[in-house]
Amino acid sequence: MAVIGRGAQSRPPVRFEKIRFEENLEDFEGDETFEESRRRIPTRYYPDESETIVSKNESPDLPFRYSINPYRGCAHGCSYCYARPTHEYLGLDAGLDFESKILVKEQAPELFRKHLARSNWRSEPIMFSGVTDCYQPAERQFQLTRRCIEVALEARQPISIVTKNALVVRDLDLLKELAVRNLVHVAISMTSCDQALTRKMEPRTSSPSAKLEAIRQLSENKVPVQVMFAPVIPGLNDHEMAAILSAAKKVGALSAKYLLLRLPLTVLPVFQQWLRVTFPHRYRRVIHAIESVRAGKLNDAEFGRRMRGQGERADQIRKMFHLFRDQMQLGQSLPPLSVDQFRRPGNSGQQFLF
Repeated sequence: MAVIGRGAQSRPPVRFEKIRFEENLEDFEGDETFEESRRRIPTRYYPDESETIVSKNESPDLPFRYSINPYRGCAHGCSYCYARPTHEYLGLDAGLDFESKILVKEQAPELFRKHLARSNWRSEPIMFSGVTDCYQPAERQFQLTRRCIEVALEARQPISIVTKNALVVRDLDLLKELAVRNLVHVAISMTSCDQALTRKMEPRTSSPSAKLEAIRQLSENKVPVQVMFAPVIPGLNDHEMAAILSAAKKVGALSAKYLLLRLPLTVLPVFQQWLRVTFPHRYRRVIHAIESVRAGKLNDAEFGRRMRGQGERADQIRKMFHLFRDQMQLGQSLPPLSVDQFRRPGNSGQQFLF
């Protein structure tokens, strides 16, 4: 029985919990009301009282050191989301809990302001959405990302944004001001041009046409924008590489990158169950294709390989991407962000000694 409007179709055991629960549904057999409640999982929001908002990244595979994530968990519902295991640190599962129990860092703008006001902060770009999407559905209600961008604009702090939600254009007024000062990049993540496939892969994200329209609006307003073909899932969406890059180029994208599917820790069983339920006839083909780019495994956590894979098929994906990227003139880098305009924000509410 498929869960409606969700990517995850299961609740995998939490890695850190010793007690595991098994559902016994015999007493509810034939109870249509109960069965319907299990198929429709509401999204609930909970306060997150984190005392910091800027995280430092140590991975050599990522092009940024600092990131901001106003939300924990993500209602977009992508079964392959590499951030799913982070919910397990909260005692929640990486499946349905991750996309239906969203923690909201209500003090994110204030915490961001305090971070930038520290005397030891030396401005360098900060990534918005280093883990979960800062423009996920919760942002419509809480507007934490917008308020953080307001802080960045006030402080002339350079930022990069990556999202798969067209809601980003709501904040064009702020992004335009940042762009004039060379303080912002935006990357729009696309997995398919096929609305039917997108709705299955990313049940609560924007449609492909809405993402392309977001790229167009950003480009027309002089906001540097990149298209991310991410993730490339061998055997499922890799054939759309040329179509995605071509569509993005036509609406004004300046550059393109891709990332290969990763299935770390609990993401693997969530993705496998989703694939079995959603594409049962293609399950074996996709699994074998993933193994072909991971040296016979389904995941590789090694730095340097985890984003690109290895083997003949991985090399073919890389070469084809570079070919299409160059043909469509999407190989240029986005202009470097300015760091010399930074000014510490006022009214931080606290003095810092270090």
